[in-house]
Formats: sequence, C-alpha cells, structure tokens
Amino acid sequence: MRWHIGEKAGIVWDIQLSDLAHQDHVEMSGKAVSLIVTYGVDANGGVILTRKVVWPGLRTIPNNTHASLMEEFGQEQLPAMRVEGQLVQEKLYRVTFDGMLQLASVSDQGVLVRRTIFPARNLPHALERVEVQNMTESALRLEIAGIASTTYRRGTKGIYAVEAGHDAPEDVVLEAGESLVYKGWICASTLHNPKQIVDIAGEEDKRRHFLEELDASLRLETPEPHLNRMFDLAKIRAAESVFRTNGGLMHCPGGGSYYAAVWTNDQAEYAGPFFPFLGEADAMEASLNAYRLYRPFMGPAFQPIPSSIIAEGIDIWEGAGDRGDAAMYAYGAARFALASGVIGIAEELWPAIEWCLAFCRQKLTKHGVIASDSDELENRFPSGDANLFTSSLAYGALISSAQLARELAKSDRAAQYEAEAADLRQAIESHFGATIEGYETYRYYEGNDVLRSWICVPLTMNIWERKEQTIAALLSFRLWVNGGLVTQAGETTYWDRSTLYALRGILYSGETELGITRLLEYSRNRLLGEHVPYAVEAYPEGNQRHLSAESALYARVIIEGLFGIVPTGLRSFTCVPRLPEGWNSMALRSIRAFDICCDLVVTRCDEGVFVACVTPDTQETYLWNLEGSLTIHLGEIQ
Repeated sequence: MRWHIGEKAGIVWDIQLSDLAHQDHVEMSGKAVSLIVTYGVDANGGVILTRKVVWPGLRTIPNNTHASLMEEFGQEQLPAMRVEGQLVQEKLYRVTFDGMLQLASVSDQGVLVRRTIFPARNLPHALERVEVQNMTESALRLEIAGIASTTYRRGTKGIYAVEAGHDAPEDVVLEAGESLVYKGWICASTLHNPKQIVDIAGEEDKRRHFLEELDASLRLETPEPHLNRMFDLAKIRAAESVFRTNGGLMHCPGGGSYYAAVWTNDQAEYAGPFFPFLGEADAMEASLNAYRLYRPFMGPAFQPIPSSIIAEGIDIWEGAGDRGDAAMYAYGAARFALASGVIGIAEELWPAIEWCLAFCRQKLTKHGVIASDSDELENRFPSGDANLFTSSLAYGALISSAQLARELAKSDRAAQYEAEAADLRQAIESHFGATIEGYETYRYYEGNDVLRSWICVPLTMNIWERKEQTIAALLSFRLWVNGGLVTQAGETTYWDRSTLYALRGILYSGETELGITRLLEYSRNRLLGEHVPYAVEAYPEGNQRHLSAESALYARVIIEGLFGIVPTGLRSFTCVPRLPEGWNSMALRSIRAFDICCDLVVTRCDEGVFVACVTPDTQETYLWNLEGSLTIHLGEIQ
C-alpha cells in the first residue's frame, strides 16, 4: 500500500523513490465552498499542487444542476521562492490527510516547507497555511513572489469576483532554525460585497473543532485499525458536504458537479438514515430540508416526484423519468424518522411517506412488483419496466413505515403496510427469483440474463431466501473484480454504492467471515491505496469522485451490517451483531440516534455474545445466542 495509518488520526504517505510520478485528488468542504485538491509528486520529486474551487451559492448561467461557480488554479498559484537569489526546487517527502491536507517538502538550500490546506468552515474561502523554516545553521535571505489575481464571472446574482493571493513578505531574512508563516487564499463574492478579512488561525481552529466533534461522535472500536480509521474518515466526508443556500442547508454529493441540490437516492435514501446516528446538527437539518423540498411535488394526481431538486431549491431535474424515486424517499424518510427519535420529525414526515407508498401502490404491475422508468443508474444500464432495486426499496419502506405508524398510534395503517409488504415480498420472489448464469439468485428485470450487482439489495432488507447463491454470485469472478462489484458481469464499470450495499447485506444476513474479509479488502484499497481515503462514486465515469453519500453508505455497512442495527421505533432497534472470528469484542460509542446518546458494546462469551447498551443513566446487558435478533428499548419518548 502507498499510505499507512497515522499515529493519532488520518493517513500518511511517506514519499519513497519508487513513488515518484504519482498524484491523487481529494475533496474537502465547508458551508460556502468546496475544495478539490490534486496533489502529488512529479518524476523529479517536485510538488504537484492544483485546486478546483467550487462556490455552490454563487450560481452561474444557465442555472442548472452544474451551475455552481467553479475555478481551477494550477501550479502557477504556488508562489516562486528564492534563497539567496537561487530558485527553490522543493522535493515532496510527506503527505498527511486527516480531514485537512498537509504537504511537507524540502529543498537543497536547507528550506523546509509545510503546507496545510483546508476550506473555511463558514466563509467562501479555500485556505492554506504555509510554514517556511530555515533548517541550516546560518541566516538565509528568502524572497517570495506575489500571486495576487482577480477574475470576474457573470452569474444569476450579478458579477462575481474571484480572488487569489497570499500575505507573505516579498523579502525576509530567516535566522538559523527560524520560521515564517504566511497564509494563502482563494475566495469569491458578488462584486459589491466587500471581501471579508480572514483570521486563518481562527479558521483552522474552526475546521479542527468540527473534525474533533465528528471524531467524538459515533466512534468505532474494533481490532482492525484499517476499519476504524476508514470509518473515522467516512464520517468527515459524509458530514462536511453541507452547504448554505437560499433554500436552507443542503447536503450535496459534491464531486465538482453536484451542489446546491438534493437527490432522492444520495440524500433521501443513502445519507438521511445515517445522520441521526452521527447526530451532527447541520447534517440533520440538511436532511430534513431535503425531505421537505419534495413535499410540494406530492400531488393528488400522483405524478412522479423529481429525481433531483436543483439550483438552491428553485428548479428540478427529472431527465431519467421515474427512477423509483418515491420508493427511495419513503425508505429513507421512514428510517430517518425512526432513528431521529423525535416525534415531531415523525409527524412532519408522515404525510410524505404515506404519499410515496400510495404512489408505489399505483405502480404495481400485474406481477405485483413496482414499475419504474429506470433505476438510480438513470439508464446507464438496462433496468426494464420494473427492477429489483425499486421493489426491494419499496418493501423496506413498507416495513419501516409500519413501525413508524405504530409509533404514531396508526395501528390500522401499520397492519395495512405489513400486509402489503408480505405481498410484495412474495412477488419479488416469484417475479425476480431466477437462475442467472447458474446461480439461484435474481434477475434484475424481466428478460435480464446477465448477473447484476444490485441483486444484493434484498439481502439488506432481510429477504434471505436466496442469500447463499446470491452471495456466491456477488463474490464470483463475474461480479467481484479488483476489490469491488462491477455493475454488470462482463463489464468494467463499477459504482461503489452497489459494493457498499452488498457488503452491508452480506454481513447483515449472517455471512460474517465472507463479509468481513471483503470489507477489509475494500477498506484497505480505498483507505491506503492509489486513490484515498474515501469511498468513490464510479469509474470510469467521474474519475472516482469522492461523493459524500457514498461515505454515508460506508458508515452504514458498519452500523447496519457489522452491528446489525435497524431502527424499529423512536426508542427501539433490533440488533444482530456479527462478531468476526478472532475478535473478542467491538463497540460503537456515542451513538446519537433515538434522541439519546448511548454505547453499544459486543463481547464474545461461551454462550454467544453479550451486548451491552449503555446510556448516561442505565446499562442493560443482553445475552444473544446468535439466533434471531435482539430488540433493544431505550426508554420512553419524552
């Protein structure tokens, strides 16, 4: 592996001669800016450092999905430095990443350069703190070239001014061992708004404080450091991609393309059910805003809701037709409401959940499954008139919605949804159950005769009648390629989201050793390999963008797969912890779901496992014999 785990946090790349000519990119976000940094080392050992900066709240023309103001800044933004008149040729020797990117380089003149790159927490600034240290035993004269620049762009809010610069002195003498610290910035604003003065030390502290808060919440403890560290970092990428817009806080995929907009898969289905466990306030508010934004489109004629609400909430995108968006919404909103533990949230979201389930009911085919025009891959691969993904999500939505209905004292509705779920489960088996390439698994749609990665979805919904052969198919050479799932057997395209669903389903369904082996393989590759440290969107599309919701899906592999936690009420959940062989214990600490803070500690014993649920006021210990599931209650709703 190119990287290794840092002692306290993050990951470290110590540059070796064999590493020359390698580069990578990583995204970091604040509420008003997102920063995609390409960094690395060239063939001569020199520093590669370029930036793509995105301002989601500054809309360009036309104001469509991709209309965030974006500017790219190349190597020219590295100010030239001279020591005693001689140009400094930096040699990169270490890169660290822990939610902030740090590069360390040296030159033959004895100069050490440390760069710390990060987004401002609330301001539209991409920032850099640079420390230049004289490592020699005598004084050195240092000259630093200026790079001040301003460009202008026209958008929906007027003329935008994009500024780049630094505050380093042009000429300074550094005594032996002495350091100079200066700041660099890239910022944007509307023309007549004065540029804000930035306290870079204060902004760095704010970013650090945000990272520390995430670290303190939902802490994973296992014997596997790779798993622990990737989980730590996944929390960052999932939670940081929340932007302040005219439509309120919005959680967005990012990736240099998708900002100031929400999707029924990324936000409603993937990320929403995760955020109550993390408890980060802005992410929770952004999730609620995402669910609220769809409410105006839920009318009596039952037209499909849009796939995406874009441009700060004032426009929509529905270019792929109905992708099963109502099923995505209902599943995610019901799980979010249950895990929130807040009766007010449940009551607010209930009408939208009911509408989405009614929409799915109207889309039932003669075979009893749910029709949709496409799936979340938006016709990149065939999905027929009714696909397994949409029907499986609708089944999960019905189960969770029935549980939510009981919490809202709607017992008749709960019974109705449970009956509909039972019928849909039978229809999924009869319509999609098939022998594909010799495996007794599922066809993805009627007429499909090639293995597809999304056959994993029933496993995550507790539909396990075909689990052995489905898992065998998923892990066969036809689908599992280079540490993850290809979308369709015989193709090279992969999307991490299906791999993450599969890992969650394999673990949740009880195939612990198969699941943990593949999860560790995946985690090591993503954390320490050639493109680090997050789950990615896809390849070749998007050049493996670090979209935010994929990191939420990674975290859910741990919560719902390894620990088997599924919300069943505002103060209850089922738990089927899958403790791998060789592990004596594992824990999730400071879980913020169900409107309470609790630890879940799993310990091996002769009779099975002990599961301790610890809250500030109580500790309940359960003995689980590895059969069925545990139901854990956390007290009464206040």
